[in-house]
Amino acid sequence: MAELVTFLGVAALIIVTPGQDTALTIRNTLLGGRTGGMFTAIGVSMGQGTWTLVTSAGVGALLVASEPLFLALRLAGSAYLVFLGGRAIMAALRGVEPEATVIGRPVRRLSALGALRQGVLSNLGNPKMLAFFTSLLPQFANSFPGLLIPGLLT
Repeated sequence: MAELVTFLGVAALIIVTPGQDTALTIRNTLLGGRTGGMFTAIGVSMGQGTWTLVTSAGVGALLVASEPLFLALRLAGSAYLVFLGGRAIMAALRGVEPEATVIGRPVRRLSALGALRQGVLSNLGNPKMLAFFTSLLPQFANSFPGLLIPGLLT
Protein backbone atom coordinates (compact mmCIF):
# COMPACT_ATOMS: atom_id res chain seq x y z
CA MET A 1 0.00 0.00 0.00
CA ALA A 2 2.83 2.40 0.81
CA GLU A 3 4.36 1.71 -2.62
CA LEU A 4 1.09 2.61 -4.32
CA VAL A 5 0.83 5.90 -2.41
CA THR A 6 4.45 6.71 -3.27
CA PHE A 7 3.87 5.88 -6.93
CA LEU A 8 0.73 8.02 -7.10
CA GLY A 9 2.60 10.95 -5.49
CA VAL A 10 5.43 10.73 -8.01
CA ALA A 11 2.98 10.25 -10.87
CA ALA A 12 0.97 13.30 -9.78
CA LEU A 13 4.10 15.46 -9.86
CA ILE A 14 4.95 14.26 -13.35
CA ILE A 15 1.38 14.55 -14.63
CA VAL A 16 0.99 18.20 -13.55
CA THR A 17 4.15 19.14 -15.44
CA PRO A 18 2.91 20.79 -18.65
CA GLY A 19 3.82 19.13 -21.91
CA GLN A 20 2.52 18.59 -25.40
CA ASP A 21 -0.68 16.88 -24.19
CA THR A 22 -1.47 19.84 -21.93
CA ALA A 23 -0.84 22.31 -24.75
CA LEU A 24 -3.07 20.31 -27.11
CA THR A 25 -5.85 20.07 -24.51
CA ILE A 26 -5.75 23.83 -23.93
CA ARG A 27 -5.73 24.51 -27.67
CA ASN A 28 -8.67 22.20 -28.30
CA THR A 29 -10.59 23.70 -25.38
CA LEU A 30 -10.14 27.15 -26.86
CA LEU A 31 -11.06 25.90 -30.32
CA GLY A 32 -13.81 23.42 -29.50
CA GLY A 33 -15.09 24.59 -26.14
CA ARG A 34 -15.64 22.32 -23.17
CA THR A 35 -16.45 19.36 -25.42
CA GLY A 36 -13.21 19.72 -27.38
CA GLY A 37 -11.17 19.91 -24.19
CA MET A 38 -12.92 16.99 -22.52
CA PHE A 39 -12.59 14.70 -25.51
CA THR A 40 -8.93 15.64 -25.93
CA ALA A 41 -8.34 14.79 -22.25
CA ILE A 42 -10.20 11.49 -22.68
CA GLY A 43 -8.01 10.73 -25.71
CA VAL A 44 -4.86 11.49 -23.69
CA SER A 45 -6.14 9.16 -20.95
CA MET A 46 -6.79 6.44 -23.53
CA GLY A 47 -3.19 6.86 -24.71
CA GLN A 48 -1.95 6.53 -21.14
CA GLY A 49 -4.04 3.39 -20.71
CA THR A 50 -2.42 2.01 -23.84
CA TRP A 51 1.05 2.81 -22.49
CA THR A 52 0.10 1.03 -19.25
CA LEU A 53 -0.94 -2.12 -21.11
CA VAL A 54 2.15 -2.00 -23.34
CA THR A 55 4.46 -1.58 -20.36
CA SER A 56 2.70 -4.25 -18.30
CA ALA A 57 2.98 -6.72 -21.17
CA GLY A 58 6.71 -5.97 -21.58
CA VAL A 59 6.44 -4.35 -25.00
CA GLY A 60 7.50 -1.00 -23.55
CA ALA A 61 10.81 -2.51 -22.43
CA LEU A 62 11.29 -3.84 -25.97
CA LEU A 63 10.72 -0.34 -27.39
CA VAL A 64 13.27 1.13 -24.99
CA ALA A 65 15.81 -1.62 -25.70
CA SER A 66 15.45 -1.36 -29.48
CA GLU A 67 16.95 1.90 -30.66
CA PRO A 68 15.37 1.71 -34.16
CA LEU A 69 11.89 1.17 -32.70
CA PHE A 70 12.34 3.99 -30.20
CA LEU A 71 13.60 6.27 -32.97
CA ALA A 72 10.59 5.36 -35.11
CA LEU A 73 8.27 6.27 -32.22
CA ARG A 74 10.03 9.60 -31.71
CA LEU A 75 9.91 10.39 -35.43
CA ALA A 76 6.22 9.47 -35.68
CA GLY A 77 5.38 11.66 -32.69
CA SER A 78 7.43 14.53 -34.06
CA ALA A 79 5.83 14.20 -37.49
CA TYR A 80 2.36 14.36 -35.94
CA LEU A 81 3.24 17.51 -33.98
CA VAL A 82 4.72 19.10 -37.11
CA PHE A 83 1.55 18.17 -39.00
CA LEU A 84 -0.67 19.82 -36.37
CA GLY A 85 1.55 22.89 -36.23
CA GLY A 86 1.73 23.21 -40.03
CA ARG A 87 -2.01 22.92 -40.29
CA ALA A 88 -2.46 25.64 -37.67
CA ILE A 89 0.03 27.93 -39.46
CA MET A 90 -1.63 27.41 -42.83
CA ALA A 91 -5.05 28.10 -41.33
CA ALA A 92 -3.75 31.29 -39.70
CA LEU A 93 -2.31 32.45 -43.01
CA ARG A 94 -5.68 31.84 -44.68
CA GLY A 95 -7.41 33.64 -41.81
CA VAL A 96 -9.54 30.70 -40.68
CA GLU A 97 -9.54 28.47 -37.63
CA PRO A 98 -7.41 25.30 -38.03
CA GLU A 99 -10.48 23.09 -37.88
CA ALA A 100 -12.68 25.43 -39.95
CA THR A 101 -12.37 23.16 -42.98
CA VAL A 102 -12.11 19.42 -43.11
CA ILE A 103 -11.35 18.06 -46.57
CA GLY A 104 -12.78 21.17 -48.14
CA ARG A 105 -16.02 21.17 -46.14
CA PRO A 106 -16.58 23.99 -43.67
CA VAL A 107 -17.21 23.04 -40.07
CA ARG A 108 -18.04 25.28 -37.15
CA ARG A 109 -16.06 23.66 -34.36
CA LEU A 110 -13.60 20.96 -33.59
CA SER A 111 -15.54 17.69 -33.51
CA ALA A 112 -15.50 15.50 -30.42
CA LEU A 113 -14.11 12.62 -32.48
CA GLY A 114 -11.36 14.86 -33.90
CA ALA A 115 -10.40 16.03 -30.41
CA LEU A 116 -10.37 12.44 -29.13
CA ARG A 117 -8.18 11.32 -32.04
CA GLN A 118 -5.74 14.18 -31.50
CA GLY A 119 -5.48 13.37 -27.78
CA VAL A 120 -4.76 9.69 -28.38
CA LEU A 121 -2.22 10.31 -31.14
CA SER A 122 -0.47 13.07 -29.21
CA ASN A 123 -0.04 10.86 -26.17
CA LEU A 124 1.00 7.74 -28.06
CA GLY A 125 3.53 9.72 -30.09
CA ASN A 126 5.07 11.28 -26.98
CA PRO A 127 8.37 9.56 -26.10
CA LYS A 128 8.18 11.14 -22.62
CA MET A 129 5.26 8.81 -21.89
CA LEU A 130 7.27 5.77 -22.94
CA ALA A 131 10.12 6.88 -20.68
CA PHE A 132 7.73 7.52 -17.80
CA PHE A 133 5.94 4.20 -17.97
CA THR A 134 9.00 2.04 -18.64
CA SER A 135 11.29 3.67 -16.08
CA LEU A 136 8.98 4.57 -13.23
CA LEU A 137 6.24 1.94 -13.24
CA PRO A 138 8.48 -1.17 -12.93
CA GLN A 139 10.11 0.27 -9.79
CA PHE A 140 6.86 -0.27 -7.93
CA ALA A 141 5.84 -3.73 -9.21
CA ASN A 142 7.16 -6.66 -11.18
CA SER A 143 4.11 -8.59 -12.40
CA PHE A 144 1.47 -7.87 -15.03
CA PRO A 145 -1.30 -7.10 -12.48
CA GLY A 146 1.18 -5.25 -10.27
CA LEU A 147 2.12 -2.98 -13.16
CA LEU A 148 -1.37 -2.69 -14.59
CA ILE A 149 -3.19 -1.46 -11.47
CA PRO A 150 -0.99 1.56 -10.62
CA GLY A 151 -0.58 2.40 -14.29
CA LEU A 152 -4.33 2.56 -14.83
CA LEU A 153 -4.75 4.70 -11.71
CA THR A 154 -2.60 7.47 -13.21
